[in-house]
Amino acid sequence: MEHLIEDIIWLQDKDWLRGFVFGLVHTIIPLLGFYFGWSINRLLKVASNGYIAGIFGVVIAHVVADFIAASLDPHLKSAALGIVLGGLLPLLLVPILDRYVTKSKHHIVVGDHEDVKKDLDSH
Repeated sequence: MEHLIEDIIWLQDKDWLRGFVFGLVHTIIPLLGFYFGWSINRLLKVASNGYIAGIFGVVIAHVVADFIAASLDPHLKSAALGIVLGGLLPLLLVPILDRYVTKSKHHIVVGDHEDVKKDLDSH
């Protein structure tokens, strides 16, 4: 990616370009994942209950996309490892939050399956 940016003269020294490659790649990866049906959650559901697998799946997929995007962005390449570590560290809070935080009946995880089923049945 770096050589593409260096070869285009009018893109030189543009402040708005910092992080552009990161943002582009970071958005393309989940977009492709949604369309092709890639799911870390299915794999993780074998090891845990559904919503914990969903939480870990979202975070891991996000961190993988961050790493790939930061590795390709010339301005963030040196920060790729720090981005990954910073993205994974909050996963240590999941067991604590799961044990001590009471989820409301309107929580997004609760009731999602029923809502999806109703939507599918109505079509």
